[in-house]
Amino acid sequence: MRIDIITVLPEMLEGFVHESILARAEKKGLAEIRLHNLRDYTKDKWRRVDDYPFGGQAGMVMQIEPIDRCISALKEERNYDEVIFTSPDGEPFNQKIANELSLGGNLIILAGHYKGIDQRVRDHLITREISVGDYVLTGGELPAAIIADAVVRIVPGVIGDEQSALSDCFQDNILSAPIYTRPRNYKGWEVPEILLSGNEAKIKQWEFDQAMERTKCLRPDLLK
Repeated sequence: MRIDIITVLPEMLEGFVHESILARAEKKGLAEIRLHNLRDYTKDKWRRVDDYPFGGQAGMVMQIEPIDRCISALKEERNYDEVIFTSPDGEPFNQKIANELSLGGNLIILAGHYKGIDQRVRDHLITREISVGDYVLTGGELPAAIIADAVVRIVPGVIGDEQSALSDCFQDNILSAPIYTRPRNYKGWEVPEILLSGNEAKIKQWEFDQAMERTKCLRPDLLK
């Protein structure tokens, strides 16, 4: 799969996309992430991509022209399954959406900035708007990174142990069970005996019961 991220701050994402899981996915040839500086698509001699909003509101607005030029250039090279805009008023991002996007071939993620973007971008160029939470960030770079990471890590073959990804929180709409590692006894704090029993069926049942209990206590909304 390929993810193209359009941003006014590519430097902010450079290190992120070339480390850890994303770097591993690219090395394996399973995913490709490309950053595009929106300023490269403006005709303004000062490389500005924003302007004052009509109507006299405060703040600056990302212009439609450089965004359209960038998206059009990318679409000339390949087809895209989604053109995503990271926005506080988009649909809440969750594991179900990450799973869905991971099945696609190519994605464009437009990282918002300033006060927002010209509404015509949202009306005519964007196919999906996604929010990573009910709060406002300085820009959409962090949400774009979150989406890319969540999507790429579950592309088959990216993680060595695919069962690990399938047992993550939210995959079954419940939280994960508690996990432990060595030492089995630390300061008198013991690992539950069931996990040391070697009885796979009982361990699985214990994990499910614990996951359900944690979900009921911490995120009962998920069980609705």
